[in-house]
Amino acid sequence: MKLSEFNFNLPKELLAEYPTDCRDESRLMVVHRDTGKIEHKLFKDVIDYFDEDDVMILNNTKVFPARLYGNKEKTGARIEVFLLRELDANTRLWDVMVDPARKIRIGNKLFFDEDETLVAEVIDNTTSRGRTLRFLYDGTYEEFRKKLKELGQTPLPKYIKRPANDEDKERYQTIFAKHEGAVAAPTAGLHFSKHLLKRLEIKGIHLPQVTLHVGIGTFNPVEVEDLSKHKMDSEQYFISEEVAKMVNDGKDKKKRICAVGTTVVRSLESSVTADNYLRANEGWTNKFIFPPYDFNIINALITNFHTPKSTLLMLVSAFGDYDLIMHAYQEAIKEKYRFYSYGDSMLII
Repeated sequence: MKLSEFNFNLPKELLAEYPTDCRDESRLMVVHRDTGKIEHKLFKDVIDYFDEDDVMILNNTKVFPARLYGNKEKTGARIEVFLLRELDANTRLWDVMVDPARKIRIGNKLFFDEDETLVAEVIDNTTSRGRTLRFLYDGTYEEFRKKLKELGQTPLPKYIKRPANDEDKERYQTIFAKHEGAVAAPTAGLHFSKHLLKRLEIKGIHLPQVTLHVGIGTFNPVEVEDLSKHKMDSEQYFISEEVAKMVNDGKDKKKRICAVGTTVVRSLESSVTADNYLRANEGWTNKFIFPPYDFNIINALITNFHTPKSTLLMLVSAFGDYDLIMHAYQEAIKEKYRFYSYGDSMLII
């Protein structure tokens, strides 16, 4: 398929700037693959579509406050530094993105606080906006990480023009977030409340957790018309033996196996055995899923509403059927569903 086939007109007012008041009261569109039927519900109604021993797989990655602002030595120019990944804990080397990039060259120093306790030196260029920084800080590694968290801001997506606030620290994080390492939230999981999770448990639905640390590359634009030529950035993932067994048991019993989010799908599809079962694994995946694609593990998917031409929309279209999903998106626009990270949700069954 071609990039242009995933374009549609998305009114800007449907991009969600704020989360709903209650996590599980965002709207839920239910799309039935077998009949094409579309239902309009609230997210807390998702429980009605699952039975005892069904499996709902969550991503327990935790978002790091990855957005920092520093001032350039001598000129004082304000520079945004977006932390991508730590390269070396001992030397405090990090891959970052900088904005505006044209002002940042090798050898430049950035100061992040008034008393100049945290300083970074640019030691390499990686991409047009990418840099490698060495952080200079007089203190232990634990103190250094604490300082990054103090100065860092919640890394809201760029489409949200307002500054991150205290509410975002909680709401741009799933309630089951455990392992720190993501620079963006696995947003399908944001709709789950403690009350809803407890109701799912009481109903006998299994809730295993995998970890995929969401990187900024998930949101990189596709710039080639031929999708087979697009390359995804690699992201680290972990699937335990216990999770693999729970998923495979559900598969043997022909139960509903639901991925909560595209990050879970990519983790599962990156670790499939020759006979189409899930295997325990840890590693890096750059798997790019677009139509046509035969899914090995899941038969249900919970996801948010994604933006035009995004790799996320392509994965959802591969699972839900391209024509049906594009029709559902037009229905979502007509019904004024909220899109993107803080937006509403879709269940495809």
